[in-house]
Amino acid sequence: MEQTQPQLEIGMLLYPGLTLLDLIGPETVFAWYANIHLVWKTRDLVVSDSGISIQPTDTFETCPRDLDILFVPGGMGQQAWVGDPDVVAFLADRGRRARYVTSVCGGSIFLGAAGLLEGYRATCHWAAREALRTFGAEPVQARVVEDRNRITGGGVTAGIDFGLVLLAKLRGEDTARLMQLTMEYDPEPPFDAGSPETAGPALVERAMSLMSAAMERHAG
Repeated sequence: MEQTQPQLEIGMLLYPGLTLLDLIGPETVFAWYANIHLVWKTRDLVVSDSGISIQPTDTFETCPRDLDILFVPGGMGQQAWVGDPDVVAFLADRGRRARYVTSVCGGSIFLGAAGLLEGYRATCHWAAREALRTFGAEPVQARVVEDRNRITGGGVTAGIDFGLVLLAKLRGEDTARLMQLTMEYDPEPPFDAGSPETAGPALVERAMSLMSAAMERHAG
């Protein structure tokens, strides 16, 4: 891929129990234009909530201090780590200097816990959206929410939308359109059940039970 600008420096937080698609959607959008730092406490393999392991490239100490993008994914294991002192300290430190402070799905809860969303509009997965008020954020129902240099994405699949929005800001709409085409991102969902409003109360209740059980497993 021909480059006319320096590679972006992107720090993407890893933690046990993260949702892989939260991470991989944006990572795929950014990959040709960035040095991507997959960051955790150690370089040991990190197991996602679907059982697939990811190799960190950096630790909290080796991750560049000045980032173009600080990014946090959500995941079924997030409750075990969202208040972890090392995680909070890392996010607060890098977030103070990052050009953009970002997340997808429940990753915005991490940003809130690190004091990075107070006074900002933000979104996350529908099941956790109202929890953003706890951190002084204003929850918004949307696939992608932009408020100054805070950009947050909704649940899981919204990560691709989020990535394209941010890539357009940093490298122009033509570049974002190019990446959308190379990924053949032309969604035609087979069912109209991708939000609580279209899925209906019965399916929402089942989904909440399923997610609660998964979070309990990862918390243990």
